[in-house]
Amino acid sequence: MQQASTAEHFSDAFSSFRIPATDRRERVDHGKSLREATPHAALGAWAPADNRPGVIDLIEASAYGRLPWLFGVRNARMAASPFGMLRGSAAMMAWDVANLPATGVQTVACGDAHIGNIGFYRSPEGNQVIDLNDFDEAHTGCWEWDLRRLTASIWVLGRDNGATEEQCEEAVRHCVAAYRDEVSFLSKQPLLWRAYDQLDLENLHSTVTEEALRDEIIRAATAARKRTSDRKLPKLTGGATTASRIVDDPPLVTHPDPAEVEALAQGLDAYLTTLTPQWRRIVGGYTLVDIAHKVVGVGSVGLRAWVALLVGSREDDVLFLQLKQAQRSVLAPFVHGERAWHEHQGQRVVEYQQVLQTVSDPLLGWTTVGEHQYYVRQYRNMKGGVPLDNMPPASLIDYSGITGHLLAKGHARTSGASIISGYLGKKESAVDAFVAWARAYADQTEADHAELVAAIAAGRLPSEPGV
Repeated sequence: MQQASTAEHFSDAFSSFRIPATDRRERVDHGKSLREATPHAALGAWAPADNRPGVIDLIEASAYGRLPWLFGVRNARMAASPFGMLRGSAAMMAWDVANLPATGVQTVACGDAHIGNIGFYRSPEGNQVIDLNDFDEAHTGCWEWDLRRLTASIWVLGRDNGATEEQCEEAVRHCVAAYRDEVSFLSKQPLLWRAYDQLDLENLHSTVTEEALRDEIIRAATAARKRTSDRKLPKLTGGATTASRIVDDPPLVTHPDPAEVEALAQGLDAYLTTLTPQWRRIVGGYTLVDIAHKVVGVGSVGLRAWVALLVGSREDDVLFLQLKQAQRSVLAPFVHGERAWHEHQGQRVVEYQQVLQTVSDPLLGWTTVGEHQYYVRQYRNMKGGVPLDNMPPASLIDYSGITGHLLAKGHARTSGASIISGYLGKKESAVDAFVAWARAYADQTEADHAELVAAIAAGRLPSEPGV
């Protein structure tokens, strides 16, 4: 298949005003008809396929293209808990869900829609919003794939935090019911209304009924507001409050050699051409001061992630940009086979992020440095999230409903909302199916985690805990 941009693939069905839109009632009826081939109960079954790849084999394979001296860090972060295992094993779960029953209804999928990949950030207008916030694996795909990953992550996190099985079940029920109801609601709204729909901090407060969670959201949002480039400067520069050199903290923060610095600088110059003219002029007014590699996340550990420090016309006017290596989505092989569909994986991440989020970082762009493709974003942009460690069960239940709402909003912005709504209907059978699935896959995740821990203990995999 000839390579093309994400935009070309996404826009093929929306390339002319002269193509009549399908009547919503027909789309809802089509969704209902899909229950014959894929009844709700079919979504609840889980058993590992006979040809399921070995967990350790897949972890070793996922090291391809990553920095080898960070393998141990990644393994240790995955081995820390079953939830860490789930976070780092998107490829394993993609294989699993792609081999399960599905309706075949395609949307733009987040690809890594676990409960930890939702958080606060600053909109271009300066408002603090909450939305999906990780799109490394975003791709066209089945809506069920995202909802499966989200619900399984809720159950795994609940167990890690000491919730009972009944409380985990209630949390998943809240998530799926919120997804079902929000898709139904949005499918009835005008397309432009869906495009503008967002959940800001003020609206988020009104949707939260659990008092402890409401207080935690306020604290987390307040902390996130302080996460800006000027406040990050002293931490990364050893206390300096004006533009300076980023301080090494190996293996988490390290500097490249001079040749790589020059290549990255050229890559940043090329990134400017992917911005709109307005933002190109603004960001182009900054000067590159330093650049270093900084390890982030769990699943991303080992991928190249550079932090660039730039200064404006004053020494205290600073901007941090992150260049994060983009590889092919873990969903891609199950959508269009082994041949790459997207010419530039960084561009894929950026464009699908802009599709799924109501508002996005205006500095999103992409570039290529040597043989590696990157997407670029602001490193500090009032980003943050509700703390998940030790989240009380009542808060988890309430917050799970918010995550289902946000996932539905993202899917409804792309395509298939009326069909998905017709398929899910109003009864509890679909909710029951995802509850059964989430419980069973939580068991599978714990088994996979135990296998990882055993492989580390046996010396098959390196591990560098504590970093």
